[in-house]
Amino acid sequence: MADTPWLTIVGLGEDGPDGLPAASRKALDDAQIVMGAARHLGLLPYLNAKTIEWPVPFADGLPMLITQRGTPTVVLASGDPFWHGAGSTIAALLESSEYRCLPAPSTMSLAAAALGWPLDQTPTIGLHAAPFARLRPHLHAGQRALVTVRDGAAVSGFANWLSDLGFGDTTLHILEALGGPRQRIRQALASDMTFRDIQHPVCIGLDISGNGAVIPLSSGRPESLFDHDGQITKQPVRALTLSALAPLAGEHLWDIGGGSGSISIEWLWAHPANRATIIETDPTRAERISANASQLGVDRLTVITGTAPEALRDLPSPDAVFIGGGLSHEMLESVWTIIPAQTRLVANAVTLESEAVLANWHGTKGGDLTRIELAHAKPLGRKHGWKSSYPIVQWSVRK
Repeated sequence: MADTPWLTIVGLGEDGPDGLPAASRKALDDAQIVMGAARHLGLLPYLNAKTIEWPVPFADGLPMLITQRGTPTVVLASGDPFWHGAGSTIAALLESSEYRCLPAPSTMSLAAAALGWPLDQTPTIGLHAAPFARLRPHLHAGQRALVTVRDGAAVSGFANWLSDLGFGDTTLHILEALGGPRQRIRQALASDMTFRDIQHPVCIGLDISGNGAVIPLSSGRPESLFDHDGQITKQPVRALTLSALAPLAGEHLWDIGGGSGSISIEWLWAHPANRATIIETDPTRAERISANASQLGVDRLTVITGTAPEALRDLPSPDAVFIGGGLSHEMLESVWTIIPAQTRLVANAVTLESEAVLANWHGTKGGDLTRIELAHAKPLGRKHGWKSSYPIVQWSVRK
């Protein structure tokens, strides 16, 4: 047919040609070029088309693929190419009319079926090309998860990572080459993972157990989760600040004066599609923020060492802005000029001078002005009394 896309992305299972539906077989028969990893090409030894082994790293193969434009081409991928796979990366380079996808059951579907776990209630995370810390927000006793890892050798490092975090009692269900003749499923505790013959591709089902530190679902997580030098938005104030920022899926935050990065990190925890950019003047703090983000599973955080507003001018537009440091009339004036209409802005003030700035801006721009006063019970002789913290004035507004 004249309107048949030049590219077909074929999902391939470990049973090779035996598991291919008719449409996938026809795509391979009609193809002049077949691109795929060496393992995938090895599962289809009788191809008539010219074969191109996809290089490592993956990104190096994309220009090679684009040069085939107009030639009937098949790209081989594991299982469902749009489930932690190559599909979305390839699709982003093409018009929708240029490609089609013929998926096979994903590794996650096969794993859930093998273990009897409800896939709709089980977090599924691709760690084959991502740091283990992406799993960090899901680590708590009683949780289950399914993850992919790079290869068999990576399982040992993953088990050690879990043990170091206090989750060594987690049962690992090690699922190898699912759906093919080499399929094998074995179990071991993370703290006692001694298998050294694990074959690729590998998926791990986790029955999580242990007493490691957990990340609650609600805003205002414990300060102990974050490495900081004292410059951190305190837990109750952080909860109120995140509530005022009101993150929605896929939104971008500008965080001016990052401190420990706690506001941005919690913003990113709100949804996996969220983005955040921190502007921090202190290089040591900027480095600490990046380390916090990596260890807490949100390595997608962007940290810029610089000052506002200069560092803001070339950034992607925000949906929300938080000003936690360096507040002044001049900064607000510059930020207000840069940000688009409907952007939500939240600023916290501690000093009398910065309070006055917020009061003036509230008077001209509207929004909500809130005074937050907190006191904690502290020892007072043999009894206890209230010790007040400095009050916080918070201004929140939509431009």
